[in-house]
Amino acid sequence: MKVLKFGGTSVGTAERIKNVAQLIVEDGQPKFVVLSAMSGTTNTLLEISGYYRLQNAVGASEVIVRLEQKYKEVVEALYTNEDLKKEAKRVMKGIFEYVRSFANRPFTIYEEKCIVAQGELISTNLMNLYLRQEGVKVGFLQALDFMRIDKNAEPDFQYIEEHLKEQIRAAGEQDVYITQGFICRNAYGDIDNLLRGGSDYSASIIGAAIRAEEIQIWTDIDGMHNNDPRVVAHTKPVRHLNFDEAAELAYFGAKILHPTCITPARMYNIPVRLLNTMDPKAPGTLVSNETEQNMIKAIAAKDGITSIRIKSSRMLLAYGFLRQVFEIFEHYKTSIDLITTSEVGVSLTIDRDKHLDEIVTDLKKFGAVSVDKDMVIICVVGDMRWDNLGFESKVVDALRNVPVRMISYGGSNYNISVLVRKEDKVKALQALSEALF
Repeated sequence: MKVLKFGGTSVGTAERIKNVAQLIVEDGQPKFVVLSAMSGTTNTLLEISGYYRLQNAVGASEVIVRLEQKYKEVVEALYTNEDLKKEAKRVMKGIFEYVRSFANRPFTIYEEKCIVAQGELISTNLMNLYLRQEGVKVGFLQALDFMRIDKNAEPDFQYIEEHLKEQIRAAGEQDVYITQGFICRNAYGDIDNLLRGGSDYSASIIGAAIRAEEIQIWTDIDGMHNNDPRVVAHTKPVRHLNFDEAAELAYFGAKILHPTCITPARMYNIPVRLLNTMDPKAPGTLVSNETEQNMIKAIAAKDGITSIRIKSSRMLLAYGFLRQVFEIFEHYKTSIDLITTSEVGVSLTIDRDKHLDEIVTDLKKFGAVSVDKDMVIICVVGDMRWDNLGFESKVVDALRNVPVRMISYGGSNYNISVLVRKEDKVKALQALSEALF
């Protein structure tokens, strides 16, 4: 069985829901379908939550009315069967009554997560009823009954696999099984989520749990491109990536695939295919354990990077120095992207500056600290093993007219990363694309 995940733009209108339904059933094979919320819905639900947090029930109500009207129009456009249309209206009414129930009561992050979860519940209910209208046998599964994270916010794979299989058995043999992406319960049984992009993660976890034949991630672009098509002309889809290559690209800026999606699929050697709902005949990108040797595949850029340099004569020949530096970042739960060292200093980057001031204060115990904000990591991905001569020199030579703050090479067989200023990003991407492709 294949697992198919459809993102928000893929189910963003009634017409697109119909198109996705056709994609689901066209080959007649059983499938497991994971849906995101319709595009724009999650942001609107967050806006409603913002009003509730400010105790502004009137403001929340106005946004709810606008969102509810959108879905009334979707229901009218989707259903010709009157009984199913009435059922869809009943479900929508119940969901929006639930959202309204949070008015004039204490509001915390828990209540926000409960509200945000309604987006996926809406989209899957609409698809479930539409497929039934089209004569498809559907097993409608609730992600909140099997998808769970542990106390470290990591998927509880054993629990998920056991309870998902129970849900499938209870649903019986069906043409299609549908569930929600993104949402889950935490270790305490409260409604939670897998963070933004988590529907990819949901699909990969489900694929691993049922040992799927393939996991398909359907979006609005023809696979992963070899550079950012928004700023570089004539980019092309990459037809094949190794799991490690895809993970590097996803982490360092390629938005089409969530970085966490790779791990469960790789664990059970399940290929992941990135496809385009707007052009379903396009081959897209296949991600698997296979490696195409001696090839540079793609370039990605990660914005919003902060660079920190610690210069200290105490570092010279001193063991334990890096451990003490890392412990500061661990204390503030801030991950490090890139790191380079010398005898008298260390430079590193972070993409989350929530605790930057505290981190800098603590680092000053070890030496002089300088900070550069608005930096960009540019990642060149491919088969970069040390015995493949010349790739690193091509990257460096391509950037001969771009000021480079850091270079990281050797930590991975699949990645060379450089740090540049925000204002040099486009120039660097274009220069690399011209030189490498």
